[in-house]
Parts: sequence; C-alpha cells; structure tokens
Amino acid sequence: MAFIPHTPEDVAEMLAAIGVTSVEQLFEEIPAALRAGTPTSVPEALNEMEVGRLMLERASVDGLPLSFLGAGAYEHHIPAAVWAIATRGEFYSAYTPYQAEASQGTLQTIYEFQTMIANLTGMAVANASLYDGASAFAEALLMAARIHRKSSSLRVLVPRAVHPYYRDAARAITRQQGFELEEIAYESASGRTALAALAAHEGHDIAAIAIQQPNFFGVLEDADAVSEWARSRGIPVVALVNPTALALLKPPGAWRGGADVVVGEGQPLGVPLCSGGPYFGFMATRLEHVRQMPGRIVGRTLDLAGQPGFTLTLQAREQHIRRGRATSNICTNQGLMVTAATVYLSLMGARGLERVATACHARTRELIAALTRIDGVRAAFTGPCFHECVLQLDRPVGPVLARLAERDILAGVDLTPHYPELGSAFLACATETKTSADIRALAFALRDALQTQHAA
Repeated sequence: MAFIPHTPEDVAEMLAAIGVTSVEQLFEEIPAALRAGTPTSVPEALNEMEVGRLMLERASVDGLPLSFLGAGAYEHHIPAAVWAIATRGEFYSAYTPYQAEASQGTLQTIYEFQTMIANLTGMAVANASLYDGASAFAEALLMAARIHRKSSSLRVLVPRAVHPYYRDAARAITRQQGFELEEIAYESASGRTALAALAAHEGHDIAAIAIQQPNFFGVLEDADAVSEWARSRGIPVVALVNPTALALLKPPGAWRGGADVVVGEGQPLGVPLCSGGPYFGFMATRLEHVRQMPGRIVGRTLDLAGQPGFTLTLQAREQHIRRGRATSNICTNQGLMVTAATVYLSLMGARGLERVATACHARTRELIAALTRIDGVRAAFTGPCFHECVLQLDRPVGPVLARLAERDILAGVDLTPHYPELGSAFLACATETKTSADIRALAFALRDALQTQHAA
C-alpha cells in the first residue's frame, strides 16, 4: 500500500476495543530475553518527500549500464499495460484465494495462467506457481522420484550444462532426503549434453533424468534423444525450459516420449529484473501425475445455479493437509508475479511471443558475429543456440569484463568459477531489447579493452 493510514488515535481506539493499552502487550508471551529491544541503528523517520528523494538517490547509484547479462534472468520489453493492471489495488493487495466466493477474480487469473503455461509447455496440467525456477527444479526432481514407483534409488542424472545455481539449489533441497545428483558431461565441441555419457548408466536404477532446453550455455540440446533414451528405460524426464524459447522450440510435451514434469523461471514473462526478485517458478505435468504435483491447482466448475465459477481443486501442501502427507512444504503461489505474467501473455498472444523469441535469436546471432570478428575472441561451441552464447578470450576474462564495466557495459557473466575447463570464457546474452547500435557499442568497447590490455 502507498502509505500507512492509521493515526495514533486510530491505534489507541483499536487497542481499547480489544482490551489492551499498548501494542507491546500483544507480545507479552514472548520471553524478554528473546526480544530484539529498541532498534539502535534505524535512522530518524523521513517524510514522504524525503523518502522519495532518498530512493531516487539510491537508484541513481546503479546507473543505466548497457547490459548483456543473462544466465537465467533476462531483460525483456514489458508493455506498460502489464504493471498498470497488475498494480491496481484489487490485484496488488490480493493475497491467497482461500474463500472462493470472495476471490473469483484472483482464481480466474490463476486459472488462465495455468491454461497458458499448459499450452506453452505442451502438457496437460499446470499448477499455480512456485517460488522461482531453481526451487521449482528441485521440486520437480522430488516429484519425479515419487512418480517412479519402480525405482528403489534416489539417483538423479543432471547434465553439467544445467544452470549451476539450479544444481546447487536442487542439491540443497534434496540432499537431506537422500538424493544423489550425478552430473552428465557435455561435449566440448557442441556444448550439448553428451549422449555417449548416458551409456555408463545403462542398466542402473535411476530415479529421474533432467534436461535443460536451451541449456545454461544457450545451446539447444537434443531433447528428443535424451527423452527417448529415458522413456524407453522407464525413467521419468524433468524438463527445465525458457518460456520465451518455447514460442519457437518444440514443447517438452511433444518431445519423443515426452517429458513428465516441466519447470522453469517465469521472470521473462513480464517481470522486471528487480535486483534478483521476486520471481516465480512454473510447473506443468501429465494428467496421470497430477496428484504428485506440489502446490495447488485452480479449476473451473459450476455452482448450484449452473453458473461457471473457479475454485481450488487440488491443495497438496501442508497448509491444507497433514504435514507428513504434503508433497512439499516450501511451495507457494507468487500471485502478483503470476498476475503480471498472465497479463503479459494475454497481451502478447502466441504471435507476439513468437516475434519476441525470433528477435532474441536474431540479436544473439548478430552478437556472436560481431564479437567473433575481434582478434582474440572466439565462440566456444558450434551448436545452435538461443538467447545467449559462450565466448572465449585469449587472456584472463575477469579484468576485461571489469574494464568494460568501468565504461558502463556489462558484457556478460564470467564462467571461470563454474566451468574452469572452458578457460577464459564468459556468457553473453542479447534479447529483443538490444539494438544493432548496442551490439556495435559492445564490440567497439571490447576491441578497445583487448587492445589496451595488450599494449599495457
């Protein structure tokens, strides 16, 4: 809300109505030793004008650098109507639709979101969303193990080309339940997951296999081959996808054999970068697996008068059923982000989303062509890519990226900490927000940075 409307008199009147004399009395049951006490580092209160000025000053520190960062969080154009609608009071302050009779608008919004995600992924059903893409990925691995009733192991095959932060999050969430995430190597030439590496797991008890499309490097995987290998052996397939790319690529539901669970980060669908959040994760699955899906699902039904309405039809989380029977204890509905995504998808439509994806692909190809014409820069992989690419330098990449940052250009993500075998490599991304002039500016600055470093 824009401001806190309660005056001291209002507070006193409310306290009197419930029979206490101070707000502190409401917390008497908390032992004094556990209370934080009076804050000592909180600055003096500011009025509205002063707060506005402070926020502008803080925002100006970030500046407006030309950014070619990607790696799971993408700068896309968001039509002004998206957040003009999402920040209306009836959406902005809506929380959770426990009372269907009072929450039809919220429920319908979620229902429309589920429908669009199901269509986009080629799956039968989608849930009401999760915290973010990384936790959704972990939830999908847990779900896949529940689906695979014939497996007595908790071994999951996860390609090394899956986002390193997603792999870290999945390990953190699943390891206390005994899961073992075994990495599958990628081909050094193409950047794709090495199908030959799957042979080492032939005949073993595998609970599930994951595949990211496109993978962390931006390279398009042979998803059909991986999915077919897994399905022919009865191994559930978890697909981690970029929703924008699905406007052009074959959806996981149409892969040979088809995916069992599809997840991803919904941030590209109308959510600004926001310094890292809040974002939201999406999840879709086959109809036969719906009762193993975490979270909740909104369905369309008829009331006693025969009128259509919306209600929560599946609520498999600890707030609704016994904790021990819940499919998850961390899932949620990121309602505001989902509302923005629903508005975004409605405005864009299938053709609009396809145009965005086509523009992203074209800009990435233009970026690769421009940068690889520079001496000392080469593309790391030969495979087809989407959204981003891995580029290698003939010298340490960290100082070069730092020099470009000094010129207000964020050229990409240093891959050295995560993939040291790639040498001096960075991940660069170009979405539809980048123009040819932007790419020329990066190429000029990179060439100059390399020449300056060489001269020094």
